[in-house]
Amino acid sequence: MPDPVRPPYPSELDQLPDRDPQETGEWRESLDAVAAHAGDERAAYLVRRTVEHAQHSGLAVPALLETEYVNTIPTSAEPAFPGDEAMESRITAWNRWNAAAMVTRGSRQGLGGHIATFASAAWLYETGFEHFFKGKEGDGGHSSGDQLYVQGHASPGIYARAFLDGRLTEAHLDRFRQEAGGDGLPSYPHPRRLPWLWEFPTVSMGLGPISAIYQARFNRYLTHRGIKDTSASHVWAFLGDGEMDEPESTAALALAGREQLDNLTFVINCNLQRLDGPVRANFKIVQELETQFRAAGWNVVKSLWGSAWDEVFALDTTGALTRRLREVPDAQFQTYATRDAAYIREHFFGASPALVEIGKLLTDDKITELFKTSRAGHEPRKVYAAYKAAVEHKGAPTVILAQTVKGWTLGPGFESRNANHQMKKLTGKEFRAMRDLLELPIPDSKLDDELVPYVHPGPDSPEVRYLQERRAELGGPAPARKVHPVGLPSPADKPFDVLKKGSGSQEIATTMAFVRLVKDLMRDKETGKRWVPIVPDEARTFGMESLFPSAGIYSPLGQQYDPVDRDQLLYYKEAKDGQILNEGITEAGSLADFTAAATSYATHGEPMIPFYIFYSMFGFQRTADQFWALADQLGRGFVIGATAGRTTMTGEGLQHADGHSHLLASTNPAVISYDPAFAYEVGVIVKEGLRRMYGPDAAAQENVFYYLTVYNETKVQPPMPEGEGVEEGILKGLYRFKEAEAASADTPRIQLLSSGTAIHWVLEAQRILAEEWGVAADVWSAPSWTELRREAMECDAAALRGEERVPYVTRALEGAPGPVLAVSDWMRAVPDQISQWVEQDWASLGTDGFGLSDTREAARRYFGVDAESVVVAALSRLARRGEVKAEDVRRAAEKYGLA
Repeated sequence: MPDPVRPPYPSELDQLPDRDPQETGEWRESLDAVAAHAGDERAAYLVRRTVEHAQHSGLAVPALLETEYVNTIPTSAEPAFPGDEAMESRITAWNRWNAAAMVTRGSRQGLGGHIATFASAAWLYETGFEHFFKGKEGDGGHSSGDQLYVQGHASPGIYARAFLDGRLTEAHLDRFRQEAGGDGLPSYPHPRRLPWLWEFPTVSMGLGPISAIYQARFNRYLTHRGIKDTSASHVWAFLGDGEMDEPESTAALALAGREQLDNLTFVINCNLQRLDGPVRANFKIVQELETQFRAAGWNVVKSLWGSAWDEVFALDTTGALTRRLREVPDAQFQTYATRDAAYIREHFFGASPALVEIGKLLTDDKITELFKTSRAGHEPRKVYAAYKAAVEHKGAPTVILAQTVKGWTLGPGFESRNANHQMKKLTGKEFRAMRDLLELPIPDSKLDDELVPYVHPGPDSPEVRYLQERRAELGGPAPARKVHPVGLPSPADKPFDVLKKGSGSQEIATTMAFVRLVKDLMRDKETGKRWVPIVPDEARTFGMESLFPSAGIYSPLGQQYDPVDRDQLLYYKEAKDGQILNEGITEAGSLADFTAAATSYATHGEPMIPFYIFYSMFGFQRTADQFWALADQLGRGFVIGATAGRTTMTGEGLQHADGHSHLLASTNPAVISYDPAFAYEVGVIVKEGLRRMYGPDAAAQENVFYYLTVYNETKVQPPMPEGEGVEEGILKGLYRFKEAEAASADTPRIQLLSSGTAIHWVLEAQRILAEEWGVAADVWSAPSWTELRREAMECDAAALRGEERVPYVTRALEGAPGPVLAVSDWMRAVPDQISQWVEQDWASLGTDGFGLSDTREAARRYFGVDAESVVVAALSRLARRGEVKAEDVRRAAEKYGLA
């Protein structure tokens, strides 16, 4: 027999002293007795009640991660509904109709659209718009309002509401997904395409959740740093249960819980369906999500069942009903929503004798109502109760798990069907059924035409007046994006002049040059506080530790410990008003931080200057989708690819050596890319970036962001060459850095173009060519291959309009003797972008292929880009022109060990 006091299994409690083993045994025996005489469900109920009481009493007991498959807020505890429910039902009905009509009308053009998502979530949005979502017209028009992350596939419903509100016309709706003419509506929330309405792009699934978390966090950052009081702002993220499978959706849950972001609410529309089928066919997505969020420190509100279930739960005296709801997998529950009462009686209520007895008390109509229509997400009172609980909860973010039916009100052909995500239109018969269900005053004669009509009750109708009054009380229209242009004063020239002078005899890397520059700019009295350094746990790698004690690392708790390096000059200092966002090992989180800061000029009317510095390829390769969303959101700031290039990181190897990020960056139209070779180039580029993005002339500010690659290879930084055109050449992407020594007319000539750290190999090749082979080479610095290409493409487009414009790269190289050889630490496709606009013979060297671990010298020899390889390549190009002997190429290759 087992010991009556000690359980027959190991427990972590065994290592703690039990001051009264007999009492402990009695508690266990009591629980066993309840289970034996009243059943397991009763015993479990008592345990849950005891734990719940202990938590409410302030006892330190671990929280339960999963609750029953019922509503968190009982009907008896729901607050009074403050609105006119009948009026809001009519408003929601108009929106449902017009959303479906818009997509159906657009389907004539083959444009598609999504109907079912908004149909399931209509009340989730309407309740928020009528009672919770704050607009931006408060505080004299400078309020930040709430930040709304709208589920991308629900955009037709938001357009329909803006139509009812008078912000959109029928002509707008008829140009849904037709943007080429300039006045259409984008398919999803795209700020760049509709900047007065949308604030946040969300349809790249998973980016909305992580962006919302870091937006809420950045709101707190602004408050703690004294930039702006954002305490009245709340962040709402509307998500799909299927979307939560994206890794970014849950990547930052612990951050939100850890920092107690009670200014954040996730609303997850749990219609149990993803794009092609059930989210969790054999499991329960609601229970899974509850466990994940509770474990991360979130407050969880489950809003699952409509009021029709109340009397049925009252019949469940044995716990059989709640047990059955907990065990039925989602795919089966979806099937119940499409089958008749007889099927449900057999397969649901027939599971146990107790359920059979409950089923006998229910009519077929009642059973149909329960399983087909009664979901909490379709009842405004239950949605309101959940939202009110969320905004009033303090000390943790809240997630609302709202159960709905996908395709609700669209008829049996749509509701709970696996294929409804791909269904783009309703038939005339389905529209008539929808009209009758929603009780809309639309005569049959209006539905006889081929095109289903938009409907509007009129600008002076009770519905529109009610809607507009509610929005006025909440601070104006939503969603809305408003920019109050703020021009920042230009920083002093001194920090930039320091870089122009060079480093003398000291060797420094361009990474360090950038960090020193920003450190000086952060001291500026006017704009220094607006810099937001963001780094994913590599600050010391980039030489940024000097910022720790001066700027501080942001933490909402300050520093509640003595840092191990407190006795050192550059100790690790956290502060509630810290300026640095040191995010740990999360590039996705760091870029979400950057996005919030980069768009603060619009979200909060406070321009911030973020710079996000990352390691090698772990920026554009790892988070390119977020960079695309950043461009869509019209973000501004500086992205720094440190330890750049494929051959600069000794020993790091294949998954670190970056030779392609500039190619990835070139695909993003909002990215201004540079690969500076010298510190003075960094200074010129940053100064121009500040002017373009944040300059004193607010009307001229541009919605772009800068990408600079900097290197960890220390070199003597030369002073900026004197003469006209150098700064222009840096910014446009090409200038002659060092001309060949004077040579006779018959001396072979070649033009060597290079960017970044490659210029040092090219300069050495210039020397070797002159001293050992009698070849004169001009060395050009090409800080931006991409900007050269873009300007050239603009010239091509102008030519098609009859304008005569010669590309800058063509003009810069005009008359330069000999062929052109481009060299970089990037794959050849990066410099090859400009080849078609270069009139000379063109060739390039680069680092195509995977990276590898070795010394810099060995890696450069392996890829054929070291100085000697450049020499041989130059001689080869000249030999093809007959300007050097072919045997010289062979002799050079043998001499340098390349043959």
